[in-house]
Amino acid sequence: MDESFLTFSDVQKTYDGKSLVVKKLNLDIARGEFLTMLGPSGSGKTTTLMMLAGFEVPTHGRILLDGRPIDKLPPHKRDIGMVFQNYALFPHMTVEENLAFPLKVRNISKGDIETKVKRTLDMVQLGSFGKRLPAQLSGGQQQRVALARALCFDPKLVLMDEPLGALDKQLRDQMQHEIRQLHQALGVTIVYVTHDQGEALTMSDRIAVFNDGIVQQLGPPSDLYEHPQNAFVARFVGDNNLLRGTLVSREGSNCSVELEGAGAIKALAVNIGAVGHPTVVALRPERVMLNPESDSLPNVFDVLVEDLIYLGDHVRIRAAIGGNTLEVKLPNSGNGERIAPGARIRIGWKAHDGRALDAH
Repeated sequence: MDESFLTFSDVQKTYDGKSLVVKKLNLDIARGEFLTMLGPSGSGKTTTLMMLAGFEVPTHGRILLDGRPIDKLPPHKRDIGMVFQNYALFPHMTVEENLAFPLKVRNISKGDIETKVKRTLDMVQLGSFGKRLPAQLSGGQQQRVALARALCFDPKLVLMDEPLGALDKQLRDQMQHEIRQLHQALGVTIVYVTHDQGEALTMSDRIAVFNDGIVQQLGPPSDLYEHPQNAFVARFVGDNNLLRGTLVSREGSNCSVELEGAGAIKALAVNIGAVGHPTVVALRPERVMLNPESDSLPNVFDVLVEDLIYLGDHVRIRAAIGGNTLEVKLPNSGNGERIAPGARIRIGWKAHDGRALDAH
C-alpha cells in the first residue's frame, strides 16, 4: 500500500499559544485504509480531524494529501467528504437535493449529478427515498443520507466525526457493518473519530490511540488489544484488569511484580522501570481461568468473590486479590452453575497473559 497517501508531518496545534492540544503529530495513512482516531474527550483526536478537514489551521507542521500540501487550502478545495454526528443535512432540501448540493458546488453537469445521486442512494439502500425531506426519515436513514452525500462526488478521502453517536445500540451495530462493507466495496480512504473502543475494534484497519495530544500507540486492532504498550492503552482499549504492585525482579522477558496483600505474580516484561518502581500488570478478564490445577500455572490464587454480574452470553466474577479488584469473564455455559458473592474460588493465569507496564 502507498504509505504516504495522507501525511501529518510534525503537526502541532495550540489555541492559547501556551498549551498544545496536538503535540508533534507524525502519522502516515495508506490509500484505501480505514484508520480510526480513538481517545477520550480532550485527547486531540477531533482537533486533528478538524485540521485535516480545513476547519482548523495547524500552528506548526504540514498536512499532505496525495503528495500535495493542503493545510493552507480552504475546506471546499480539499476534495474531502465529511460525515458529522448530527448529520448536518439541509432540512429544507429533499434527500436528492442534499446529495446534489456538493456536486453543484463543483460545477458538475446536470446529467452527471442525476446519475451520481441515483447511484449513491442505491448504494446506501435509499433509492426510493430521494423525494423525502430529512425530517421524514429515521435517524439511521438520515445517517445513510449524510454518508451518501459525503461519497457522491467521489472524494479522495472521507472523514467521519463520531457519526454513530446519536444512534441506539442495535442501529449503531448495523451501521458499523454497513460502513465497513461500503469501505471494502469502494476502497475509499476513511479517517474515523470515536471515543467508543468497541466501534474502533470492529471497523478499523488500524487505530491511533490518542491521549494528551499524543498518539500513544498505532496499529491493527488485534495488536492494540493483545499487545498494549502502556497502561493508558491497556486501560482504554477493551476490558482489562490493571493489577497494581511493585517490580521486584526481572528474568529475561519475564518479571515478578509484588501485589499488595497477595504476593508476587509472574508477568511478561513489556514496558517497565527499575526494580522497586510502581508497576501495573494488565490482564484481560477472559484470560483468567477458573479452578486450575495448583501446579499447572505460575499464577494461582484463592480469592474472595465480591460480586457476580450476569450479561447473557457471559458472566463476570469480581473478586478481591489483595488490595486489587480482579474481574473474571466466563462464557455462559448454560449448566446452571452459580458462584455466590462471599464464596472463595481458585483462579489462575499464564505469565505471558499478564503484561507488566510502568505505572507512571
